Amino acid sequence: MLKIVVCVSGGGTNLQAILDALESGRITDTEILAVISNNPGAKALDRARDHGIPAICLSPKQYPDREAFNEAFTEKLTELGPDLVVLAGFLVRIPPQMVARFSNRIINIHPSLIPSFCGVGYYGLKVHEKVLERGVKVTGATVHFVNEGMDEGPIIAQKAVEVEEGDTPEILQRRVMEQAEWILLPRAIDDIANKRIRVVDNVVRSCS
Repeated sequence: MLKIVVCVSGGGTNLQAILDALESGRITDTEILAVISNNPGAKALDRARDHGIPAICLSPKQYPDREAFNEAFTEKLTELGPDLVVLAGFLVRIPPQMVARFSNRIINIHPSLIPSFCGVGYYGLKVHEKVLERGVKVTGATVHFVNEGMDEGPIIAQKAVEVEEGDTPEILQRRVMEQAEWILLPRAIDDIANKRIRVVDNVVRSCS
């Protein structure tokens, strides 16, 4: 049984996709230990409580400095003891000590086809704004392992989504979620739970 902790900052639509996939059997052999948010008002925490999942708020504002928060965050995850940490719209930089402790055990969903529109400053609606400003015709989403860099870890899966005439950032964001994010993230979790993939020389390989 794969034990996961899901980290979310906002509404938790990707969390809901995970919950739906667990209920429908598209994710198997997996249990959510807890949901963590840096935002006390995050709807994701309510989604967790509604499903009987422990909902934890850990905000940098609760600590004297970022180093103290990083230590507390890492300690809380260590205490929970997950096999996998899932970043599902989590807008906090993962501290180096956590990356080291959970090497190849943290995954993230990013709303673009990495290496395009990723890195510092590219998150949430900002990604889709930049896609439209650049005139890109195809965008999408990426699930990847997290390393010390920003959106630089080994890529697990990607899915393309067409940009349509008349798209606004909000419309494009919704389409990318529906056509890519909500499909890729549950599938990646199930692949990890069933040991279908592994990281070899910083590249994700199939075990089938």
